[in-house]
Amino acid sequence: MSGVRVLVGTRKGAFILTSDAARKEWKVSGPHFAGWEIYHLKGSPADPNRIYASQSTSWFGQLIQRSDDGGQTWTPVGNDFAYDGVPGTHQWYDGSQHPWEFKRVWLLEPSPTDPDTVYAGVEDAALFRTHDGGQTWHELPALRQAKGELWAPGAGGMCLHTILLDPSNPNRIYTAISAAGAFRSDDGGATWRPATHGLKSNWELPDPGAEVGHCVHSIAMHPSRPEVLYMQKHWDVMRSDDAGDNWREISGNLPSDFGFPIAVHAHEPETIYVVPIKSDSEHYPPEGKLRVYRSRTGGDEWEALTHGLPQENCYVNVLRSAMAVDTLPSCGVYFGTTGGQVYVSPDSGDTWTTIVHDLPPVLSVEVQTLP
Repeated sequence: MSGVRVLVGTRKGAFILTSDAARKEWKVSGPHFAGWEIYHLKGSPADPNRIYASQSTSWFGQLIQRSDDGGQTWTPVGNDFAYDGVPGTHQWYDGSQHPWEFKRVWLLEPSPTDPDTVYAGVEDAALFRTHDGGQTWHELPALRQAKGELWAPGAGGMCLHTILLDPSNPNRIYTAISAAGAFRSDDGGATWRPATHGLKSNWELPDPGAEVGHCVHSIAMHPSRPEVLYMQKHWDVMRSDDAGDNWREISGNLPSDFGFPIAVHAHEPETIYVVPIKSDSEHYPPEGKLRVYRSRTGGDEWEALTHGLPQENCYVNVLRSAMAVDTLPSCGVYFGTTGGQVYVSPDSGDTWTTIVHDLPPVLSVEVQTLP
């Protein structure tokens, strides 16, 4: 019988949650790497037993861990993330130039076909890749040549937090950077260009036609329609039907168009999910009601999903990497909160239950559908 493995990164370790296809009873393993910030864990689509984890502390620095047995045991691999050539400078908060400095790995994106190939998004923003299972990492430096000198950090730093690999075109890669924007490569990372036409950032950018400087929070796609992209921006939920060439707003009737994660239903390319929060200064749900919003029409028309979620006195946040879906016939939706709860809906968002609560603040949630 098939099942799921939920990979949860938190401020104080990693947790692995497993269940069968019913997704009613759960086993909890962890904390792995207790006390360490685990920014991201993700399994290889080509080998479900291969999992990569980004482990970090301000005291000990960055470590990449790899498991070859589904998270039962872990081995440190390569941790040398050196920018290619002379790194140069980028804009700082005050508009001055600041040297590029590696701080941590925010995101790991394994290849869909090769368990030894993984992309890493780092802070200060850059894209790295390994072809040997994480032993060695090499930058794809052309990304920072896409007006990198104009990139500036957002409130959480200048992090490359989203990597999308087009399943129909191995040469097409999308990235998103806070607060630089979205970028696309059509030649496997050899060259890049901004993919921001139609984005508006009136509060942050005085130039309405600026190509870089947009604070993109997350981007998602459905593998059957990789030319259609959905975006949660600092403000606005957006959609592109032409691989990021043009964007239009689809915030519609949402109570707030500010939020961090966005996800797409595994079997319905026009069904998408967001978690609105009140504002960029008040990172909690409007009215203290934790609501996931679902659109079955690709945006504009949204419905609140509340059954099983707290509808009073709830002031948690859901971070950009903390929402995921499984690919079981009845698509499961998962998210984690800064209050340490991990929720599951086994019926595409209609009803919710808590898998686990009282974890450290959740930084990331990924799901593996197991045979």
